[in-house]
Amino acid sequence: MKNKEQGYPVKDYKVPVKRFCRTLDLKDDPDLITEYRRRHDREHFWPEIMAGIKEVGILDMDIYIRGTRLFMILEVPADLDLENAMNRLATLPRQQEWEDYMSIFQVAEPGASSADKWQPMERVFHIYD
Repeated sequence: MKNKEQGYPVKDYKVPVKRFCRTLDLKDDPDLITEYRRRHDREHFWPEIMAGIKEVGILDMDIYIRGTRLFMILEVPADLDLENAMNRLATLPRQQEWEDYMSIFQVAEPGASSADKWQPMERVFHIYD
């Protein structure tokens, strides 16, 4: 298993993909952050949410943490309209319940969708080919 010192494997999708990077802050409370981490581990993550993420076409989603800052990487098929996918995700079973529950941990308004909470990041550097 890879870790922050050894790196993380990247999937090969055999189709063109695009990546989106988003950020969100957690409340500065060590107990809440510990519980947020626990709620995202394999044992405690809600299966309906995982199914919904895949159903709307998201190929992979990683969330990284440093202190109170979260960083999400989404990988999707190159032809996927992410805005439409996120709008659809918001309508799926238990999704809003999950978002409301996650608001306990996040610097976010109750009732906000995932798309409302997770703010897009701008790439400022790339190894230019």
